[in-house]
Amino acid sequence: MMPEPLDALNAFLTWYRDLYGTRWFIDEEEENTPARPVEASAKLPAPEVPVAPTPVGGLEDYHQHIKECQICPLGGTRTNFVFGSGNPEADIMFIGEAPGRDEDLQGLPFVGRSGQLLTRILEMAGLKREDVYIANILKCRPPNNRDPQPDEIESCSPYLHRQIELVHPKLLVALGRISAHKLLNTETPLTRLRGQIHRYRGTPLVVTFHPAYVLRNQNAMADAVGDVKGIVNLIKTL
Repeated sequence: MMPEPLDALNAFLTWYRDLYGTRWFIDEEEENTPARPVEASAKLPAPEVPVAPTPVGGLEDYHQHIKECQICPLGGTRTNFVFGSGNPEADIMFIGEAPGRDEDLQGLPFVGRSGQLLTRILEMAGLKREDVYIANILKCRPPNNRDPQPDEIESCSPYLHRQIELVHPKLLVALGRISAHKLLNTETPLTRLRGQIHRYRGTPLVVTFHPAYVLRNQNAMADAVGDVKGIVNLIKTL
């Protein structure tokens, strides 16, 4: 049975406002003219049916609100929606690319071998997992752990943006080449991105190795620990 038009409009408006807030992005008619933001109220009349308000609670409320997401095809292949975990008021937020097999099974980020190594690296640098917040760009596992696709990142990025807003960390840490490239919109080699302070949507961001890389390259362990120790020192200045 097809949904009533007003029901469909209501569902769309609620989904859009959950992701983007109260601003709409309208393409200009002229070719190659960038989209310009306008207030939703300036372009669209109020719907004739009530629209459920955007949740204003914390991370867990937001998690519960979006965990049944089916916006992209990954929603149909996942076992669990992997939202994030850690201190909801953390000064440091680590961001990976996407869940793997163990994360998909448990519904938590970085719980497999690479996650265990991440815990060890944090401890060697004087941090505990409960001190930081950990999330991924994608919330669902890509089949066979392939790299995230552009349309998947586009669909899922608003969730990450809202997580960053709710945690409000002083520093973001991109874990690995793919995460760094997607967040910074660059193809610069990871070795050149490390050791610098970048910015993502106004928040300082630094780059370090993905723990899976360190598992494959044991000689990178000292550099990975050194990066996190540098992060610990950097956070004191922010």
